[in-house]
Formats: sequence, structure tokens, C-alpha cells
Amino acid sequence: MQAPSISNHASLADHAACRALIRQGSKSFFAASLLLPVPVREPALALYAFCRQADDLVDGGSRGDPLTLLETRLELAYQGRPGPRAADRAFADVVKRYAIPRVLPQALLEGFAWDAQGRRYEDLPALLQYAARVAGSVGAMMTCILGVRTPATVARACDLGVAMQLTNIARDVGEDARAGRLYLPLAWVRDAGIDAEDFLRAPRYSPALGELIERLLRAAEDLYERASAGIADLPRDCRRGIYAARFLYAEIGHELRRNGLNSVERRAVVPLPRKAALLARALRAADNAAASEAAAPLPQTAFLVDAVLAEPATDVNAPAPANLTEKVAWLVDLFERLERRDRSPGAAVSGPAAG
Repeated sequence: MQAPSISNHASLADHAACRALIRQGSKSFFAASLLLPVPVREPALALYAFCRQADDLVDGGSRGDPLTLLETRLELAYQGRPGPRAADRAFADVVKRYAIPRVLPQALLEGFAWDAQGRRYEDLPALLQYAARVAGSVGAMMTCILGVRTPATVARACDLGVAMQLTNIARDVGEDARAGRLYLPLAWVRDAGIDAEDFLRAPRYSPALGELIERLLRAAEDLYERASAGIADLPRDCRRGIYAARFLYAEIGHELRRNGLNSVERRAVVPLPRKAALLARALRAADNAAASEAAAPLPQTAFLVDAVLAEPATDVNAPAPANLTEKVAWLVDLFERLERRDRSPGAAVSGPAAG
């Protein structure tokens, strides 16, 4: 089923390019997105494609200053004059149609700037400042697309983004270290008796490192639980995809534990049978969701929540129901095809979710 164009700038081909980018580069997010209604899925993938390309540009060591280039691309998108990339055209339409405050993607770029600076984080609150920018901002943008801009729901969406980023950090400790990056709170590293510079020179697993990874996973789990309260406030058809994302990413942490918390020598991958079970769990959770008492936003994400509340929403059409049986079959088939591709020679490992 083709989604209608939402745009003044982007074509159906542009949205197809965004889908292809995410399908190749972030399988967990793409799989979860298939449980969203089509009118929500297409702008969500357009948003994520722009964020993904921005992340890849900063990481890729492109010629010139990638952050200056991204600032220009963001400015042009908000002026309604997007650049020649499909993701830019689609993103320009999305930010206009869904009244996404400029503060949110600007925060994302600030987080990327911190990456480019090689910034490290002394403690968990400082790390949460980073996660708020590179992932909480994406959660806040998603609430605009989903059409629910209440303070509690936006705060919980930021919680979910931050939780996913903490999971990514736990999963990628070895990969990041080999790239010269260390995201674990430095105070934790010192308390564990690990010399940060020695670890970066020769990344290796130790029980002490495993304890740090476990500590980070527990912080993520607290935020996943907080996020669930906000998912219950979403339209029923939208809950399925967001619950799927929540369960798929949280399961990475459980897989890390099954691997002995060793994210230096191997990458945690959730196997197909467990993905199918998580899909079923997401469907049940969406049908039985019940809102709980609202918690205040994290101090680190409060500015994102305030930005959404300050921007009046536009009048967008509510998502149409989808055929759930067909969607479930499609998603399971997708998992199977993606896993076959992963096992093929030369298959690339997907990167983290924008974040």
C-alpha cells in the first residue's frame, strides 16, 4: 500500500528513499514502524531518515565541516527551501505539517557537535544531557507527528528516547572505544578501577566493565518503565509501533545480559523468535494499555517538553486504521528476510537508532 504524499516538496519517490534508508540502516526502528498506521509511518520514517543521515554525516568524516552543512540543511528545511536530498525534502514537509519546533532538531545537532568534540561525561546526569539531545529530541518530534502534545506524553516520549540511547551506549561500548569514544560516566569508570585511556588504547572486557554496563542498563530500564505510561495516552493504532520499539530496544539489554554483559567482543543481536514474541507482546500491550500517574520530565529533557508545548499544533488528519493481520504477517516476514541478509557474506551491521 502506497502512502499519499504529505508534501509540498517531497514526492512518493522521496518517501520511498527514506523507507529504504531506514530499512537498511536501522532494522529495529524500521520493523517497529511497520506497526504504525501508514499516515503516521511515512512522516516518522522521513523524520528518522533526516536524523540518520545527519548522524552518518558527522560520523563519516566528510570533507568540510559536517556540522555547518547540517545547520545549513536544517535552516533551508525550515525556510521551506530544502536541499536536493530526498530526506531533506521529506523532512521540510514534516516539520511544516506537524509544527515541529526548531528547538528539537537543533538540540539533535548540538548533541552531534558534542560527538565531534569528543566530549565525555562525568556522571549519569551529564550523560543524560547528551542523550536528551541525540535521542530525547527525536522522541519529542515523534509526539508532534502522533498528534499528542500533552506535557506528560511528551515527557514520556523523551524518556523513551533517552532509554534507547542508554541501551545503544551499553551495546556499543567496544565499538565506540575502537573509534576513540567513551560514553560511560567517567566517575563510574574510576570507581570500577578502570583507567579510561588504557581502555581506549586496548578495549577489553572485564567483570568490572560488565558491572558498569549492567548499571547503565538498569538506568535505561527505569526510563522504559516511565515511558510506558505515556504510550498509553497515544491513539490505539499508534501504540503498537511505539510499544514494539520500546520492547525491541529493551530486549537488546536482556541479550547483553545473556552474553555476559560483554559488549566489547560481540554485538548483542535479538534473534528472530524473540522478536516475534516481542511483537505479540506489543500488540497485547497496545490493547491493554492503562495510563498511570504522570511523572515530571527529566531535568535534562524539560527544555524539549517546553518547546513542544510552546508551539501550537497544526490540524492534521487522524491516522486511519490498518489491517492488523496483514501487518503482523508482513512484519514477521520482514524479520526473516533481514536475518537472512545479516547471515549473508559481507552483510553490514546496522548502526544505532538515532541514537
